[in-house]
Amino acid sequence: MSNSRQQHLHIIDSHTGGEPTRVVVGLPEGCDAASRLDRGSLVERRQIMREQYDWIRTACLHEPRGHDAMVGALLCKPVDPGCVAGVVFFNNVGYLGGCIHGTIGLTVTLAHMGRISTGTHRIETPVGEVVAELHADGTVTVANVPSYRTQAGVGVEVEGYGKVAGDVAWGGNWFFLVRRDESAPVPEVDPGNIAELTRFSAAVAMALREHGVTGDDGTAVDHVEVFGEPTPGVSDSRSFVLCPGLVYDRSPCGTGVSAKLACLYAEGKLKQGDVWRQASILNTVFEGRVEAIDENRVIPFVSGSAYVNGEATLILQDTDPFQHGIPEF
Repeated sequence: MSNSRQQHLHIIDSHTGGEPTRVVVGLPEGCDAASRLDRGSLVERRQIMREQYDWIRTACLHEPRGHDAMVGALLCKPVDPGCVAGVVFFNNVGYLGGCIHGTIGLTVTLAHMGRISTGTHRIETPVGEVVAELHADGTVTVANVPSYRTQAGVGVEVEGYGKVAGDVAWGGNWFFLVRRDESAPVPEVDPGNIAELTRFSAAVAMALREHGVTGDDGTAVDHVEVFGEPTPGVSDSRSFVLCPGLVYDRSPCGTGVSAKLACLYAEGKLKQGDVWRQASILNTVFEGRVEAIDENRVIPFVSGSAYVNGEATLILQDTDPFQHGIPEF
């Protein structure tokens, strides 16, 4: 019998429109991470987790327990007792600002745990407070942080493709939004074209870095969103979203939908009360609408469905060379 010591991480899995969310609901007993990550602002906690407890992220999301497309969420105490939870989102390569698909997944997870019921619930994230409404039919609507477009029609030279133009917008993460048309060197948004869309979007992301295209706070534009023709009878648009870590979003991407809604509003193509149906590359759909703050900023409301599909205790044995996941090379 092995004499190895064990630690346990308790997780609940869900998916939102096909995109997985792994919520960490319990840290190892006696681990100082539990107390360290329940104090301070969510921005401070994210930084502490990044610098001192990144093993939580890698243990959950790296092989052999996780995979590149999985997004993680650390459930923690909120600063404001009027909120139901605080959350830090992370993925295969690092940490995220906001995550709407993850917030929808977190909401159904909290309901599954018996911590909330139908109604509105405030949740703290590193980019600000969001409000999730759990409806009687199980769907969730998230009122996101203020979203806005900062640059329109930015052109960059993309190796292998030529000049590509898009908008820079904030929806909880920074996005470069590209509209496909026959005159642009942009691959067709079709599920049979995922490999080429990934190559194209990765090349765009590199070109943005090389040309110094950033968000208005100087941070990297690390999500690329390509929009194609709507799916008849399903949506107003279909999109492909490449996330940091070069993995595509299986859902329509809630922060990306927020950025898209901000762009549509800025262009006068979406008014308050209008509903925009955004399909993912898999044809799963989020519905979005906006409330205007001013002529530049909106509050996006994004609605979708998530499904709890697993509960587990992850066992970390100190003799296991991959107890914290297979490292990146």
